Amino acid sequence: MAHSVGIKDVARAAGVSVGTVSNVINRPDTVATETRARVLSAIDRLGYVRSESARQLRAGRSRIMGLLVLDMGNPFFVDVARGAERAAREAGLGVMVCNSAQNPAEEAEYLSLFAEQRVRGVLLTPADATGRNIEGFRRHNIPFVLVDRVAEGTTECSVSVDDVAGGALAVRHLVDAGHRSIAYVSGPPGLNQVRDRRTGALTALAEAGLGPDALRELPTERLDVAAGRDAGARLLGLADRPTAVFCANDLLALGVLQAMYAAGVGVPDDLAIVGYDDIEFAAAAAVPLTSVRQPAVTMGVMAAELLLEETELEGTDRAHPHRRVVLQPELVVRHSSLGAR
Repeated sequence: MAHSVGIKDVARAAGVSVGTVSNVINRPDTVATETRARVLSAIDRLGYVRSESARQLRAGRSRIMGLLVLDMGNPFFVDVARGAERAAREAGLGVMVCNSAQNPAEEAEYLSLFAEQRVRGVLLTPADATGRNIEGFRRHNIPFVLVDRVAEGTTECSVSVDDVAGGALAVRHLVDAGHRSIAYVSGPPGLNQVRDRRTGALTALAEAGLGPDALRELPTERLDVAAGRDAGARLLGLADRPTAVFCANDLLALGVLQAMYAAGVGVPDDLAIVGYDDIEFAAAAAVPLTSVRQPAVTMGVMAAELLLEETELEGTDRAHPHRRVVLQPELVVRHSSLGAR
């Protein structure tokens, strides 16, 4: 087994003490020029790399920020991660990205990993609707910010989008186009985002004088394309099929679109479709997809900046003012919803 070069090896090769090598690495200005050059030459010759994890444990302060999202297969969360990474990099930090796969048990395991690694802080899109995972993680006194979720009943910061407004935008657009029977492919009912988008949809129907029975909900276990195809098959089997469908995210909408295409159902002439998130694939679909746009990259940036603000105040007598940032969505209209009724 190859020998890992340590600080003692460098000291021996340079003919100096271990303390001198440490000073060259951490406080080079305190070491004479000639000695510093000899130590740096030994470091280069031996290929020594200092243990960053050991340094962080001694300092009690990591240079890693944790990011735990619902589904890294969803381009929306990839964009959130891009924004968080951008803000972290500017602060000299790295980001450890983890995927709960919408599974509370996996979320709990990753939160435990973050605690073991003593990360600087965590950006979290919760999968556990009960809040038990968050409550357990709070015991570690590691700052965290909720992303794509309003911090209801907690004291933490959060960055989210007004999903009630987003659901209303989607269904108001369909109602204005003449649709009076609309399906909602909703995803897991335990997710706040799914419930809020449904609330917005019902609000838009009420504004138009339509009751809640005008919305036919088709829940799915996941928020992915396969679940959308399954919902599309169920939609095709309805005796009194709605003329439009609003999906809780774009992956579901793309799955519904695939199911309609396979069955020979025209979009938008036979069925109008609206998605949510406005991922890159929405505009590139066979029938370009109307979608409610969320500023995903901005969410990631703002959440990371709030976390950095809080961690910078640790160990001081200044309190961090927790904030709940709620961004506004916008409707991007494309061909999938433009059929005349």
